[in-house]
Order: sequence, then C-alpha cells, then structure tokens
Amino acid sequence: IVVFCAYVFFTLGQQFSELGAKKTELAGYQTAISETLSRTDEKKNTLENSTEEELMEDAARAHGYVYPNEQVFVDISGN
Repeated sequence: IVVFCAYVFFTLGQQFSELGAKKTELAGYQTAISETLSRTDEKKNTLENSTEEELMEDAARAHGYVYPNEQVFVDISGN
C-alpha cells in the first residue's frame, strides 16, 4: 500500500508539473493570437479608411520609391 501511494503521489506530481507547463504554453499562444487579431484589425481599418491611391502610395514608399525631386531624410540617430 505504501509503494502504491508513493507511485500515485509521484504520478500526480508529474501530471501537475506537466499541467503547469501546458498552461504556460497556452498563455503564450493566447498572447500570439491577440497580437495577430490586433494587427488584423489595424489592417482592416487601413483598408476601410484609405483610398486606393493612398494604399498604392504606402506600398510604393515601403519599397523605397519617392516622388521626382523629393528629398527623403533618414534619422540615423536611433532615437
């Protein structure tokens, strides 16, 4: 009976340890999901509240394009 009780307590200890690890893993996944949903909402709002021309200009600027005779200043201070 003592050996059986020791086995049960040891097994329960392992299960609770594994449960704690899984809860931590779940919290990480929930954080990732909420961040993804937030980014998705931002992109939806951008699409709904911008014109096609604004979207094309943003995409072009993201790829480094500028208007003719436009001067672009880049802050290299890191602040």
